[in-house]
Amino acid sequence: MTIQSGSQFSATKSIRSLQDAQSVSATLAAKSTGTSIFSKTLQAAFAASGTSVSSVSSNAANPIDAKLAEIRSKDAMTRTAADMDFLLTNDKKLAEITDKKNGGAGLTSSEVDYEQKARGFVNTMALLSPAEKGLYDKLVASGNMQAAAGISQIAFVRTMGHMAGGAEGTTYDPINTSITAANIEQYFRHSIVDSSGKSQSQFQALIQYLQSNPAVS
Repeated sequence: MTIQSGSQFSATKSIRSLQDAQSVSATLAAKSTGTSIFSKTLQAAFAASGTSVSSVSSNAANPIDAKLAEIRSKDAMTRTAADMDFLLTNDKKLAEITDKKNGGAGLTSSEVDYEQKARGFVNTMALLSPAEKGLYDKLVASGNMQAAAGISQIAFVRTMGHMAGGAEGTTYDPINTSITAANIEQYFRHSIVDSSGKSQSQFQALIQYLQSNPAVS
């Protein structure tokens, strides 16, 4: 799968899957792997998980909380197998989400958001509006996982910034381009070139849903 950047870029970024991209992006975005409880990285990790530095400080004697905070401060590529085992053993919510996912059930937008943050992946769900997340959840609830995956692809395209490639050499701002059938056809689906055809089938499923349900566009 290749992300088509805007014309101002000299090359495109080739990756095998969205999961690969999450790991790569997390690594590139990481600015520190320090374990100081008051480091900027840890403060960001606490904020992402809804935990304040002051609350962690008051419970600093809890070795489990301290270890979880240390792990969450790392990007996905620098975590060890032991780190992930500890995380899944002690982060009950992540363990439940993982079991649900492994069981074949679709995750809600909030569950995907939590998993991405907990595992150190790039947080694609943060780039969807509340209405777009609501549409994603509606698609998952109805079992339309292909169309839901189309929204995930759009969220991923948005991680590349404000410039992406559209049809016939055009460029557009994916972050400020709404999810409509027309915009997917003209812009989003051209930003990912996937020789397997999987991404395009997901975009097409989303296009068909939006065309059949114009009120949600």
